Amino acid sequence: MNLDCGLRTRSCRVIQDTSMSVVASELEEEDDADEIDDGLKQSCWANMPQELLREVLIRIESSESKWPCRKNVVGCATVCRSWREIMKEIVKRPEISGMLTFPISVKQPGPRESILQCFIKRKRSTQTYLLFLSLTQALADDGKFLLAARKVRRPTCTDYIISLHADDMSKGSSRYIGKLRSNFLGTKFTVYDGLPPHDGAKMTKSRSPRFMGSTQVSPRVPAGSYPVAHISYELNMLGSRGPRRMQCIMDPIPSSAVEPGGEAPTQTEFPLGSGESFPSIPFFRSRSSCMEKSGPGVSGNQRDEPLVLKNKSPRWHEQLQCWCLNFQGRVTVASVKNFQLVATPPSGQSGPQYEKVILQFGKVGKDVFTMDYCYPISAFQAFAICLSSFDTKIACE
Repeated sequence: MNLDCGLRTRSCRVIQDTSMSVVASELEEEDDADEIDDGLKQSCWANMPQELLREVLIRIESSESKWPCRKNVVGCATVCRSWREIMKEIVKRPEISGMLTFPISVKQPGPRESILQCFIKRKRSTQTYLLFLSLTQALADDGKFLLAARKVRRPTCTDYIISLHADDMSKGSSRYIGKLRSNFLGTKFTVYDGLPPHDGAKMTKSRSPRFMGSTQVSPRVPAGSYPVAHISYELNMLGSRGPRRMQCIMDPIPSSAVEPGGEAPTQTEFPLGSGESFPSIPFFRSRSSCMEKSGPGVSGNQRDEPLVLKNKSPRWHEQLQCWCLNFQGRVTVASVKNFQLVATPPSGQSGPQYEKVILQFGKVGKDVFTMDYCYPISAFQAFAICLSSFDTKIACE
């Protein structure tokens, strides 16, 4: 068997069959960053006829529609630059495809016509929370790991550091993508994105800038704290006012996003180190299309107003003697944390879009919770909102 130098490139490692896995792992340990970069530039697979290559990649993408098989689509994007550019064109955003493929998918709005079913596992001993994409209709399966968060208590507030890797959740890490911060009472929260959610986004002041990305892949870019959502819980001492009442102001998302033809900001790429969940995809800056487009019949003043989400009011069940919501079988355990969020209609407006559940969260086990979301919020935003429900609320219970 001829093991020529071509096996030392990342491209050859991706396409080789299982019989070569042992050899590949040995070669991978020997490769350094320079050899990988050289392989990306000079891969023989980059010289395939573009028409043939595109047809092959389209077939791969269409046939591998579910995880874990979907990893083959991600693998194709890591072969070389030409493969990566074609895969970026072929793979549609979650709002169109209804699938999460690349790392940036967790920052992009969910599907318009369906919902993405996920679940959160809480680890009390380490105060961490893991978000998984559901792979079956079961309430909690093995799942595809998406995000992780770690609770950090401070004298006057609580932070939830959100990362792309379950074992690397420091704010200075390249896997860091944002955080959730609460006030002392646990009634008000702010969601911060590590990168600008749209053009012109303003960063909050910090002591020193952090940098994300690798100089081997792209120039390092400063990562700050860009507020993307404000969550507030109504004061409710001893539960005298019934179930929790919450409101979420989604700063970068216009209220017109829930209208037919409405658009929400969409980040395109961001810096990312290599990891188990997703391979590295270079960063070219985020951009927003919603600021340039508007839904039909939407006035300029309304379009500039941020989207406001509120929890759907539960009804009192006389026989069960409790407050109830219809979670379509996705929630099985009664909990004060359970909620459904819908869009708040602007004054004088109504329609089915304001009855549609955009995010629902509920308990199914001791430390397992389902999280289902759809357009116009992303998995990152939905996860952060759900984390706020976990936090202790002195003045709300």
